[in-house]
Amino acid sequence: MENIKISTKQLFFLIIFFEHGSALVVGLGGGADRDAWIAVLLGMFSGICLFFLYDRLHKYYPDEPLTSYVPKILGSFLGRIVSVMYLVYFIYISARVLRDFGEFLIAFSYVDTPLFIISMLMMITMVYAVYKGFEVIARTGELFFSLLYFLAIPGFILIIASGLVDLSNLKPILENGWKPVLKTLVTSTIYFPFGEMVVFLMLLPYLNDKSKSTITGILAILLSGINLTLTMVINLSVLGLDLFERSQFPLLGTIQRIEVADFLERLDVFFMVYLILGGFFKISIFFYAVLIGTAELFKFKDYKKLTYPFGILILLLSMSIASSYPEHIKEGTGHNIIMIHIVPQMLPLLLLVIAYIQKKIRKNKEHKSTRLS
Repeated sequence: MENIKISTKQLFFLIIFFEHGSALVVGLGGGADRDAWIAVLLGMFSGICLFFLYDRLHKYYPDEPLTSYVPKILGSFLGRIVSVMYLVYFIYISARVLRDFGEFLIAFSYVDTPLFIISMLMMITMVYAVYKGFEVIARTGELFFSLLYFLAIPGFILIIASGLVDLSNLKPILENGWKPVLKTLVTSTIYFPFGEMVVFLMLLPYLNDKSKSTITGILAILLSGINLTLTMVINLSVLGLDLFERSQFPLLGTIQRIEVADFLERLDVFFMVYLILGGFFKISIFFYAVLIGTAELFKFKDYKKLTYPFGILILLLSMSIASSYPEHIKEGTGHNIIMIHIVPQMLPLLLLVIAYIQKKIRKNKEHKSTRLS
């Protein structure tokens, strides 16, 4: 691990960027129809519970990343297999998010540019950032956080000022009952983006004040969830259910409709900047987690030697992951992806139970040895 520290404020900003990431690009909760915003809200609360449990596991090994202490919990052989599973998971999600943003940029304005070129340019930027170290990424997040809300708040104001919002599009609420909402929660919003916070088990050891990790993470997820919920409400109100479900990039469609006083329009370029920031941080966090996890597991002295090979691997995987964008989205919302998410995101709960039992056993042994002496 790098000998660096980040502040709670920097962690807060990184989580905000991470949660927004590709969730704003592809939209959330589509399976719940008009109640997509409710599914996102429930996903947020589920994500808070998950992060609380992740953080409790981190407290048992506060100075080590996940891939370092899994072998201590499960034993060397099984633990190394599980650690490699997490590295593969982080690589896969990095590639998926890179593909999301490559496809978005092509649809947005680079229609004639090959996907490989777009993805390669994005990957080069992230390789450079990760090579410079996690502290640089954290400081960059701190620098750009103000820009995030500088773009978002006026955007929402202009949408309202344009008279685009029709709250009747949200009615009737729970038309089909709770079943579609809960199904969407279980098959989608609990895993993406909130459950993906499992990657922060690789990064929490860098926090300079570990006593504040719980409250920092929970507040960041709460703010992110509220932002995503409001975004879904706005998208549904502006686009209506039919267009919302058919749109590849719902928020882009919403922003493109802004027109104030017959001259203030075509503000989607600001939307693009907003999204690219989220994508940059999300991919960089997964990418960095892969590098330090691999270096820790296979005893590399310097993770930076792995930066270029893994950068190329993620780039090539993002290209080969699907033959087209509809296939990419179908794969990302199918039943297979649930299994891909559920194991790495829920396994820490089992690890927490085992770590708790191991700690109790050690305490009992120490207590017995103290009595005998």
